[in-house]
Amino acid sequence: VSVVYTIACMHRCTQTGGSAAEASGPGEGQRLLSRAKRGWVWNQMFVLEEFSGPDPILVGRLHTDLDVGGKNIKYVLAGEGAGTIFAINELTGDIHAMKRLDREEKAEYTLTAQVVNADTDEPLEPPSEFIIKVQDINDNPPQFNEGPYRASVPEMSAVGTPVTRVTATDADDPVYGNSARLVYSILEGQPYFSVEPNSGECRIALHGMDREMREEYLVVIQAKDMGGHMGGLSGTTTVTVTLTDINDNPPKFSKSLYEFVIPEDLPVGKMGGKVKANDRDIGENSKSTYSIIEGDDQGMFEIVTDSQTQEGILRLKKPIDYESKRAYTLKVEATNVRSEPSSGAPFKDTATVKIVVEDSDEPPIFFKPVYLLEVNENAPVNTVIGTVTARDPDSTGNCPRRYFIDRHTDLERQFNINVDNGKITLAKPLDRETDTWHNITVTATEISRAIVAIRVMDINDNAPEFATEYEAFLCENGKPGQVIQTVSAVDKDDPIQGHYFDYRLVPEMLNNPNFTIKNNQDNSISVLAKHDTFRRQKQEMYFLPIIVTDNGSPPMSSTNTLTIRVCGCSKDGIVQSCNVEAYVLPIGLSMGALIVFLFLIVVLFVTLRRHKNEPLIIKDDEDVRENIIRYDDEGGGEEDTEAFDIATLQNPDGINGYLPRKDIKPDLQFMPRAGQHSGPNGVDVDEFINVRLHEADNDPTAPPYDSIQIYGYEGRGSIAGSLSSLETASSDSDQNYDYLREWGPRFRRLGELYSVGESDRET
Repeated sequence: VSVVYTIACMHRCTQTGGSAAEASGPGEGQRLLSRAKRGWVWNQMFVLEEFSGPDPILVGRLHTDLDVGGKNIKYVLAGEGAGTIFAINELTGDIHAMKRLDREEKAEYTLTAQVVNADTDEPLEPPSEFIIKVQDINDNPPQFNEGPYRASVPEMSAVGTPVTRVTATDADDPVYGNSARLVYSILEGQPYFSVEPNSGECRIALHGMDREMREEYLVVIQAKDMGGHMGGLSGTTTVTVTLTDINDNPPKFSKSLYEFVIPEDLPVGKMGGKVKANDRDIGENSKSTYSIIEGDDQGMFEIVTDSQTQEGILRLKKPIDYESKRAYTLKVEATNVRSEPSSGAPFKDTATVKIVVEDSDEPPIFFKPVYLLEVNENAPVNTVIGTVTARDPDSTGNCPRRYFIDRHTDLERQFNINVDNGKITLAKPLDRETDTWHNITVTATEISRAIVAIRVMDINDNAPEFATEYEAFLCENGKPGQVIQTVSAVDKDDPIQGHYFDYRLVPEMLNNPNFTIKNNQDNSISVLAKHDTFRRQKQEMYFLPIIVTDNGSPPMSSTNTLTIRVCGCSKDGIVQSCNVEAYVLPIGLSMGALIVFLFLIVVLFVTLRRHKNEPLIIKDDEDVRENIIRYDDEGGGEEDTEAFDIATLQNPDGINGYLPRKDIKPDLQFMPRAGQHSGPNGVDVDEFINVRLHEADNDPTAPPYDSIQIYGYEGRGSIAGSLSSLETASSDSDQNYDYLREWGPRFRRLGELYSVGESDRET
């Protein structure tokens, strides 16, 4: 390995003397001078080829004018790699490379040299900087970082068709020499493929490469540096090339003639045979469809493709008959599904299929697959409805046949059949309104079946009736001639000419003063009101019987009743209430329940008044609080005092007549009710309340809301006297409740509440 020393540049001032650095080695040494005290600017570059060691190699030598005999100086090296990669001889200034230099790791090093006093390390000159550049040698082979490669190209591609491109890299210096200049070549894969030397593009080199002959190729490509010259380093990679399929092969039947034997009783849609056309292509290019192109003018057969096996399945499209035709010769064709644009029409192949029909012992066949018979629903039992007939299709068969009804289709055994001649008769009476159709299956011997549909013919045996259970509503404020309800009818019978219904009132209602009917000419009628004086209090509900007659032969009729309710309506004719009780008391409790409730309050009130002598407001010396007992009795307002006579409540003898209420304005005025006078010995309270309860429940002028009537009379003739404070002349303060304290601890507190002191009385 030779060492080359070059000088990058040198600057020198006009004066001489100072220090210099000397590069020495094989060849001519060169001296670079600098002015020590004036800071000579100089730059020196040592170029050293990368080497592998292990012996140290001399890079260069530093020298200064101060280095004279006996001068106590030394050379110092600093910078990149100083002391590790590069070392300097302190006495001579020689610089050696101590380790292997690799340009691919580091291309250059910058170092600083200086002369110092050997004893004091005092600088004798300014530091001098220089560069050691590592020069490249061809020590790295080309590498394919993306290999190995896989590529595909269609079969039968033209010469020069690109397959793929390979790329190699070289770590050597691309700008120095030819160490990184690569050339590509093929080591394996000729004569099928070639590679472009400079770009590395792999191409087709042979015409007519057929996938069916060989599908995969292995190509070895080499990249060599130094421009491909001898001594260059190289690297290789592999390219696996797969030829993809094109549709370049036609389908081919394995045989030119196929023969099948098919029994004549083979069901329609069942397979009679299989054919197969093989195709050397793969995937979609190998798929074919099959068709019959000759020999099946009657359309007896069809051929379909099995998507899994690519076989042609020959199936029956119509039943075949040995007695009619015993052999068929078909020509079938297999056609590729896909075709290449360059090939024009798709590839095809044909084959001949010969079919021999085999005779079978066939069951009898009915002349009709379905029979339609009709019978009247009033037909008597044993009436012959119709006849079914079957024949033996075999050429030699002429044996007698027997007929049966499949009882699974005639569970109620409505019909019978003659086993010898197939006549169907009626076994039970029929009703068309119950079952319109009867579908039975008739079986002939040797398992032959035919469906017999028996339709029951209609006769007029059902009377028409209302389509629904109508309930009409009539407003009290309705107008004469107003339509109350539209009525239609239905009939279970089904006459051929259709239904026509006639409506009329029953004879006793012909002169009906309240309602009439009008024919709408569409099998319906409208019920009309004759006047506008309907009132719920007079009659809440009306029943209007209507006769409906059909047009059958003979005609059938029925009487249907229309219920009409009288209701209270708004001005717009909207029904609001149809109940009399709701008209009198639309909300809250009924009057009877209210009277009973008030009676309980009166009893409680009387009981309390028997045991008190003072007002309910008690003032105690120790407990100054108000004790208030509330009675939430709801009245009718300020005018409620005029709704009844308070004297009547105090004394039943004061009832002299009917006093109308003023808290409502009744629509209907009834005659005043006669008051019930009490006898001289008084009236029983229970009887008195029951009378009032009955009168209130039947009073149409009662208000449509809760109205409370308070009765404070307890009756006459009691030994204890009256408990009411309404008529007593005595004061509560005159009564003495001290005896309650003697009844025990439970009544002592009650006695204290009703007993008050003298000061409280005065107060």
